[in-house]
Amino acid sequence: MGYLCPMLRWIIFIAIYLALGLYALQALKTVTRYPWVHYLFIAIALLVLGNFIYQFTLGEEEGRVLSKPKSYAFGLLLTVMAFQLITILFLFSEDIFRLVAGLYHKFSGNDKTFTLPQRRKFLSLIGLGLAAIPFGALLYGMYRGKYNFQVLKYNLEFEDLPEEFDGYQITQISDVHSGSFDDRKKIEYAINLINEQQSDVILFTGDMVNNKCEEMIPWADLFSTLRAKDGKFSVLGNHDYGDYVAWDTPELKRKNLDDLKNLQREMGFDLLLNEHRYLEKEGAKIALVGVENWGRGGFKKAGDLTKASTQIEPEDFKILMSHDPSHWEDVVLQDKYHYHLTLSGHTHGMQFGIEIPGWIKWSPVKWRYKYWAGIYKEMGQFINVNRGFGFLGYPGRVGIWPEISVITLKRKPLT
Repeated sequence: MGYLCPMLRWIIFIAIYLALGLYALQALKTVTRYPWVHYLFIAIALLVLGNFIYQFTLGEEEGRVLSKPKSYAFGLLLTVMAFQLITILFLFSEDIFRLVAGLYHKFSGNDKTFTLPQRRKFLSLIGLGLAAIPFGALLYGMYRGKYNFQVLKYNLEFEDLPEEFDGYQITQISDVHSGSFDDRKKIEYAINLINEQQSDVILFTGDMVNNKCEEMIPWADLFSTLRAKDGKFSVLGNHDYGDYVAWDTPELKRKNLDDLKNLQREMGFDLLLNEHRYLEKEGAKIALVGVENWGRGGFKKAGDLTKASTQIEPEDFKILMSHDPSHWEDVVLQDKYHYHLTLSGHTHGMQFGIEIPGWIKWSPVKWRYKYWAGIYKEMGQFINVNRGFGFLGYPGRVGIWPEISVITLKRKPLT
């Protein structure tokens, strides 16, 4: 039974995929009579399906996080199915219309055959045209979008910011997911882009890897070149603990986490594990607090805000690094201390959405996270949810580009 159930799922999936493909093929046949177009579509659809089946059955198994071959197999399948589904929406509506019209003529006693071939061709053209948009966008997201790094700059004002820190600049990066990288020159470009900001401090808010410390080793030399005059600090994200891969022994899992902690320190990051540091400038100071991962639901809850803040003063200006924004919503806002600015990541903005500044900001991830990208303010406290540096699962980004956040702290004038 344990074998039949997965097999049955595959059979159902393949049947649905082939049915969608045949339906979409009809649209192509309506629009063009060139057989090579039809054969090309069939070949692409079957190759994508075959690769997906191979990768997810006989391919390398690396736990719940998709390996590079699996992620590309998934991305290509998603691309083809998006094309098929949108095409089918138009053709299916036409078929329903024809069925209803046919039934009406049959029962009304009208024996005339009801056909609108030009309408069918028109809808097929519209459907194929619209289907080409997500098809092209998803391919673009895999080819270029995943490395389309954006520097987003914010000025945040605080009445109680120490005067000495007026104009203090922070660069935040998050969700590196180094196990997904496949282009060294693009990562070199992004590292240079971070250094070009010449910020006072660099803060990394978790998920250095997908599963294992070894994923970061090829990129450690690049991240070691990150520079800020007050240093660079980091916290752990949910993927850093190795929870999404099967380990032969608990000792190996612990060693993997220890190795990752040591590697971050070797790269020059001061890793904050439920602890704090003070950033000082001209005799003034602000508290930098870093907690381990704390996420709503089934995510690891190793973060301990109370422990991290035991030795800071209530009146200190506080910056909190916490990987998951649900921690801010569920814990931080209700804490006895006032955390002026929290920096998070985790959501990736789902790597898919539409953002036009001043007009629209949307992603399906908003149905899972209330605070999912950018700056929010509640109860006089700010959070920035970084859209992520890397990518995971779908090997690309569409509309939600990889982000380097640059935040400038400003002292609000008293009036």
